[in-house]
This record gives sequence, C-alpha cells and structure tokens, in this order.
Amino acid sequence: MKWLTAFLALLLFPLAARAACTPGVYGPGGSGDFVVLAAPADTQAPGQRFMLRDGRRGATSDAGSPVTCDRDVASVGGASWSKLPLAERITLFESVGTKLRGKLIEPAGDAKTPLVVMVHGSESTSAVALSLYPYALAAQGIRVFVYDKRGTGGSEGIYTQNFELLADDAAAALGEAQKLAAGHVSRSGYYGGSQGGWVAPLAATRSRADFVAVGFGLVVSPVEEDREQMIDEAKAAHLGPKEMAQIDALSKATAKMAASHFVTGYEDLARVRREIGDAAWAKTIEGEYSGDMLRMSEADLRRIGQARFDNVALIWDYDAVAALKTLKVPLLWVLAGEDRQAPIAGTKPALLGLKAKGQDITVYLFPDTDHGMFEFTTAPDGSRQMTHITDGYWRLLGDWIKGGVGGAYGRGQPLH
Repeated sequence: MKWLTAFLALLLFPLAARAACTPGVYGPGGSGDFVVLAAPADTQAPGQRFMLRDGRRGATSDAGSPVTCDRDVASVGGASWSKLPLAERITLFESVGTKLRGKLIEPAGDAKTPLVVMVHGSESTSAVALSLYPYALAAQGIRVFVYDKRGTGGSEGIYTQNFELLADDAAAALGEAQKLAAGHVSRSGYYGGSQGGWVAPLAATRSRADFVAVGFGLVVSPVEEDREQMIDEAKAAHLGPKEMAQIDALSKATAKMAASHFVTGYEDLARVRREIGDAAWAKTIEGEYSGDMLRMSEADLRRIGQARFDNVALIWDYDAVAALKTLKVPLLWVLAGEDRQAPIAGTKPALLGLKAKGQDITVYLFPDTDHGMFEFTTAPDGSRQMTHITDGYWRLLGDWIKGGVGGAYGRGQPLH
C-alpha cells in the first residue's frame, strides 16, 4: 500500500479560511444525495475540493465542474443544495497510556442511529482535521467517530503499524464514542479501510462491537501481500514459470529477513540474486518491499535495512484468518476487483471459505476498481490514472451499517 499517502492527498487537505463555502456536507434533503465540500487543496487554489455520493470528485473551479458553491449554497447539476446540520465534538481519550484525539460527528436530532468508528489505514495524516470520508457516512444518518492514530495529528505517542497496539487504540476509540453518544445509538461498530482491514476485526474482539465493515483490505499477511503484488506484476509482464519460481523464492527470502528483523536471511537472498542474475524484470519488480530489497546491496541491507523496512513494528506474518475466526459479529468486506496494492487473490477465497463454514460474512466485489475503490483508465505502458470512487460504494457502506442492503449498488456484485 505504498501509494496510500499519495492517494489520500487527493482527498485529504488542510482547512483554509479562503473557502467560498463552509466545509461540510450539502444535500437537497429527502433524496439521500449529498456532496462533501472542503477547503481548497492549497491557499492559492480558487475553488473547493468536493466528493459526491456517486464517487465523483474534483474542485469547484475545474472546467465543467458539476459542483459550485457560494455563500453556503452548493449548486450541483444546476440544483441548489443547502448545508446539512451536523454536530461535531472534539475529545481526548486514553489508550495504553497514550492520549489520543478524536472527533464525533452526529446528524441532527435525537433519534437513535448507528455509530461507526473509522479505523485508519497506513497514512500518517490527521483523520480528525483532514478526512472527508466520515462525512460521506454522516450524510447518510450515521454517527461517525474518527481519531488521529498515535503519533499523528493531535494524538500523542509514536507512529506504529503494529496491529495489536492499533486494535487496542480502536477499541478505546469505540468506548469513547459510545460514551459520548450514549442514549442515541442503535448499534455500533467499525469501518476499516486498507490496513484498517487488519485492525478493525481484531478491535471488535476486544470491545462491545455489533458489526465490522472493511473496504479494500486484506486477509492475507503483509508478507503474502508483497508476494501477491509481485505475482500480479509478473503476470502483467507475461513472465514464464521460471521467473514465477524465482519470484516465489525472492518472496521467501525477503520474508525471512523481515520477520527476523534483519538478523537472518542474507544467504537466502544472495542465492536468489545469483539465480536471477541480470534478468530485465529484476530491475523493475516492486511488490511492497521485495523489489527494493533485491536491488540493495547486502552491505546496505545489513547497515540500514531494518531502519528502512522494519521501523514501524509491523507484524509481518500476521494471521488475519485466525482473528476472523474469533469474530462473533456480522462482517461486511468490500473487494476492489483489480487492486494492485492489495491483490485479492488470497483474500477472496479466504473470506468465502469462512462464509461457507457459517460465519456471518457479506462479501461484495466491485469490478474494474483499484485500491481505494477507485475506477481508473490505463495508459499504453500499463500505468493507471485514478478517476473516481466507484458508484455505489458509499451507499453500500451506509445501508449495511444501518442494518441491511437492498437493490443495486453501482456495479457491485455480492459473492456467495
């Protein structure tokens, strides 16, 4: 998920006083449609960033933009939408001796509604100050709690990707949200995107959760993620069985090195290097980390390998299936059909296998989507340009969190 930070930068941005309209959610009332508006991406930008319920995004200043806004009235396709009343509360709560900052976003009224804690991915930006995603769910009548992961934004501590510690933080966040929204919650649980797919189910086993939803996450371990990425790259390059076997050996060697925190595995990697030789594909293969490790000298790996690749306490061989087997609440898992950052080759059968054994798991797949549920165009060189979040994704999440799905969700396909 290397490009997650870059991907989030397209949707997350600092608030600026120059915004033509107050950042928030705008809608026509009654139809369920909405647009999330935020401040310009930088202080020089003439327009505001927006995201529509159907996944389209951009800036109000873009040529042909479907969204403009002036004095807290948004014009969407020629129709005037007003700002929806949402209440926001900032809070500080403690998890494992560390103060974390959170924000509760609530729709107007005292009716009981679902409450969802949004569990972050691998980004190091502030979810409280920057994220648009909570508003896409709050616009659908859901209470939403977001928090800055430890070591980011307004939270104390040291940034980490240790799933065990992050799950404790997510469980503490749910407890804080339930306390703040007491008396107004019909059911409560988690939504985890990307790396949050490893964290949210684990957190649900440690808290009073009623559900878990995951988007574009993985069931396989970080080590398997790296291997699946390289296999996808090899297939796209039409490499043969010999090269596939070498990639498999490379994955095993780098996994051994990472799992040992760069104590062992150097001999294995040296042997793989000799077998690969000067093959052209070795100069471009990436994976999550194996390509970079392959192209670093042994001296550099011994000197700075751990500092570069193993500095956030990642659990390389994390057994996500074991965690899911202990989950006692309903689970929604949404797959991106052409996910290059989190390939679904191992995740899809694992989920359907658990479902076949009786676990309450709902699986949807959106075809022709990449990480983040983004649709894309493909250039002649195979690179992708992300266009918009696929239509139906936000509606599916909203309906399922509220207790049930029905009808079509864009091109989303329920898997059985």
